[in-house]
Amino acid sequence: MSSEEEDSFVHVVPGGSPERGSPELNVEKIQRGIERWKVLSALPEKKMVFKGLVTKKEDMNKLKLTPVIHYPLLGGSALITFEKAEVAQRIIEAKEHMVQLNYGEELDELDLCRVRVQAGPVDLLLPSALEVRLRQSSRSILVCDLPSLDIPGEALLDKLELIFSKKKNGGSEVESREFLGDSNQVLLTFVEEGVAGPLIARGCIQVPIGKREYKLKISPCMSGDIADLQLQPSRCPRTVLLSGIPDVLQEETMRDTLEIHFQKASHGGGEVDALAYVPAGRHGVAVFTEDKDKD
Repeated sequence: MSSEEEDSFVHVVPGGSPERGSPELNVEKIQRGIERWKVLSALPEKKMVFKGLVTKKEDMNKLKLTPVIHYPLLGGSALITFEKAEVAQRIIEAKEHMVQLNYGEELDELDLCRVRVQAGPVDLLLPSALEVRLRQSSRSILVCDLPSLDIPGEALLDKLELIFSKKKNGGSEVESREFLGDSNQVLLTFVEEGVAGPLIARGCIQVPIGKREYKLKISPCMSGDIADLQLQPSRCPRTVLLSGIPDVLQEETMRDTLEIHFQKASHGGGEVDALAYVPAGRHGVAVFTEDKDKD
């Protein structure tokens, strides 16, 4: 991952918990998220057509990590993303900017109102390497290939619990059952250890539902934790942090005023891609994602 990743400023979420200083990646939050991560090691069968693209053997076991960075934004500040990195660099090098607040009004020079704002870079900590240790559960399985039926979800869960709690089907007492989001897959956890292995080896099971029988696939349930996480500093090349903005205009008016000022070539600016402003006394969280559309 390059030390100067292209940045894409997405939005600001109000009500965050900003802290002063450089933002840090919340490793504990990632840890908790991965501990809840359920991975399918066996996917539903699909017909495939070979198109001649061959993957290098050494790349087959690599995990592609796409960071989503939450950046605390204090009151009286703004993030402005330009279409071109060289514009952002000019704004940062100037450090201070006098922003006129009376755009659109015919006023004498003495009546013009200006405010001074500071411009600085946006530095983030991005993950450069991640090692995840995976474990296969001995008590949990994933039931896949569930049919789309006009029955309540709880009724389907009851049917699966009934089937998989029977010894003759290789099951045992079910401790919990739940749908995995909108994936149309069910996670079953048994009370006893070692029940999952023989069911996974079996691969599938015929389940009567209504007047028909359906072949459902049984897959392992994987959980994991972070064994190693390495971070590297990265500077957003197209985004500028504006600070010291006084609370003298309505939020929308101030946002428009800042965008007008920094779009003018005479002020060293250029085309603005996105701008978010947080008034004094409030705070927000900006979300940065990988910018795949910029060179």
